[in-house]
Amino acid sequence: MQLPSALRAAVDTLLEEMPVSALKQAARTLSERYRAELRDGRLHMSGELAVKAYLATRLPATFAAVRASLDAIVGARPDWSPQTLLDIGAGPGTVLWAAADAWPELAHATLLEASAPARHAGQYLARQLPLESDWISGDATRDLPGLPQADLVTCAYVLDELEPAALSTLVERLWALTSDTLLIVEPGTPAGWRRILDCRSRLVAAGAHVIAPCPHHSPCPLAPPDWCHFSRRVARSRIHRLAKDADVPWEDEKFTYLAVSRHKPEDGRPAMRVLAPARGGSGKVELKLCRPDGTAATRLFTKRDGEMFKRARRTDWGDTLAE
Repeated sequence: MQLPSALRAAVDTLLEEMPVSALKQAARTLSERYRAELRDGRLHMSGELAVKAYLATRLPATFAAVRASLDAIVGARPDWSPQTLLDIGAGPGTVLWAAADAWPELAHATLLEASAPARHAGQYLARQLPLESDWISGDATRDLPGLPQADLVTCAYVLDELEPAALSTLVERLWALTSDTLLIVEPGTPAGWRRILDCRSRLVAAGAHVIAPCPHHSPCPLAPPDWCHFSRRVARSRIHRLAKDADVPWEDEKFTYLAVSRHKPEDGRPAMRVLAPARGGSGKVELKLCRPDGTAATRLFTKRDGEMFKRARRTDWGDTLAE
């Protein structure tokens, strides 16, 4: 997956004349903070250098994870198109670009972000988009009251920066701000999955309808050390490779997510979610599936399964497969 061309060009402009050595160090620091899920009272993108490191190394991966999650919403609700977006913890507008790419009809976005350097970068990038956007300074745990409701509310790669005690109130407020669909995206780690499960249980109890990735509302059938997560391959730009001292032109971003709606999806053929890369062989393919009856199992498809085998062979990790 690649960034939209207009976004790539705008990011390149912001990174012009940026010393590679400084970018490398800032990228290492940012990566260490993300990996450690450090909660020391400081924002991960507290300064301009950290924001530029994010633009070079994390924006492409975060965009890919969010875009893939939005694709799942499109697959579940192909006739729905949001007009308004509210993004909490917006950073430099990664979700905004992914949503505008998924739904060109998107007309207005409200973006809440505590970091001034991230907001300033986001405002510059957003000028390349044909929609209105309001950028608001605020903390996700304190400043949600008073924000407008939106068709689509998003919170991506934010919960890992918050104290666990803040999650309950935040999820309640996010849902109150959602007029239609809420999307939460987290790193594809066991800890990220546990946070998603916590959000899922609270939202289902509040009456939300799960539309992705789960094909059911039952408790998650996976148990540690297993966990539900997905992956997207991301193309690395030249500056991305330099900042990470990377040789290969791509990386795989692991993520987990939850999409819920106030509207029950239309009934159709039961669809299973592919939970891992397919394992194939001559005339066969094995898929790990989450099923509409609330169970998860590995299933082998062979040529004897006819059309079902052909569809199974074409599926990728994270796709749905209808019976």
